[in-house]
Amino acid sequence: MLNLTIHLSDLKQFLTGSYNRIKDTNILSNFANLSSIQLSNILLLIIIFPIITHKIGIEAFGFVMLANSFSSLAGIIVNYGTNQTGIRDIAGNLKDPEKLRAVFYNTLWIRLLFFIVYILVVYIMQWFNIKYYLFILYAIPLVLSEVLNPLFFFIGIEKLKFYNISNLASKVLSIILLIFFIKDARDAEWVNFIMGMATVVTFSYLLLNAIPKFRLSFQLPVKADIWRITRDNFYLTINNISTNLQQSIIIFALAKWGNASWLGAYTLCDKVVGSSRILLITVSNAVYPKSAQLYKESTRLWKVYRQRMQFILAGIFFVGSVLLFFFAGFAVRVLSGEENETAIIYLRTMALFPAISALNVLNVLDQLLKNNSVYIFRIAMIMFAFSVALAFLLLHYANYKWFGSFTVIIELCALFMYQYVVKKPAIQNV
Repeated sequence: MLNLTIHLSDLKQFLTGSYNRIKDTNILSNFANLSSIQLSNILLLIIIFPIITHKIGIEAFGFVMLANSFSSLAGIIVNYGTNQTGIRDIAGNLKDPEKLRAVFYNTLWIRLLFFIVYILVVYIMQWFNIKYYLFILYAIPLVLSEVLNPLFFFIGIEKLKFYNISNLASKVLSIILLIFFIKDARDAEWVNFIMGMATVVTFSYLLLNAIPKFRLSFQLPVKADIWRITRDNFYLTINNISTNLQQSIIIFALAKWGNASWLGAYTLCDKVVGSSRILLITVSNAVYPKSAQLYKESTRLWKVYRQRMQFILAGIFFVGSVLLFFFAGFAVRVLSGEENETAIIYLRTMALFPAISALNVLNVLDQLLKNNSVYIFRIAMIMFAFSVALAFLLLHYANYKWFGSFTVIIELCALFMYQYVVKKPAIQNV
């Protein structure tokens, strides 16, 4: 009994000490702010998607999400890794107004250049007789919003309250506009346009307020700086593209070789499990500054911290996976307004994805901290090739009920590969 009391006392002391150490940093503040951003994004899933599916039906919803996925991929290219490197560069130059201004405008200029290229690509696409071309065309505002997204700046200066409020207002505006303008499946092409324009207006407002407030006077692009970003962010961008395609390639495959009911059911479930990706990105961004400090101080401290956080995250998201499996039917009914057996099967199959992804998120962060861009690039290329092969095999040789396994298989493979790379130095030293 005495030993138990001592152990409880030690545990309490450990937890109190850990909390105080975290409180002394900005992790809790960052996580709270970033969580509120992502919670408003999840609001899009909980409120907007049921509105859309109830109005246009699950099949038309599949076409909307196909264009949404295409725009997300284009947004990654347009962003060109600046959401990640921009945070680092803004945070590192807070005390140097000239460099801060240069980072801010270089980030916007590089995005704008890639967006112009994207507009040209979409213009050329009209002659390729693409079945869902109008959905892609009307989704251009979603890509434009990625050009204007100032999240990198507000995270870097650690002032997210104003961004949070504006982001939530954007979601509310989207809901109002969708309710007012979208009547039935004939209006489906305008869904992404409305959501994109609401975001464009919000981000424009944020930028116009940030520029005078933080004295970011206008600056033309410097050719050398643009070239440096293009060179330095290449591997990171390829990895981001590959990561996106690893999960979305099957959506494009279903649009080409599947049918509308499969596409609608799959995209609905993909958006549900996608909420876990959003939360994990939030966690990664929140712990990034603290992780960088620990890694710089001692690789051993970082290793201990990484393993502890992995255990905590895996436990939390495993509970989420269990709930998702047992309440799949309820989730599908709420989101689609109908009993869709195909969607229920897909969602139950995908339920394990959040727990697997939680195990891997800090492995990826580990490689970023070690600047192992080559490893990240190699894994991205291998995973992309594997995802293409898997999508082809599932669509051509498997029963449609197995399509939901795609996302789980891909995430498991990514986990094994990153786990190997993390442990590789230790393996080589044996």
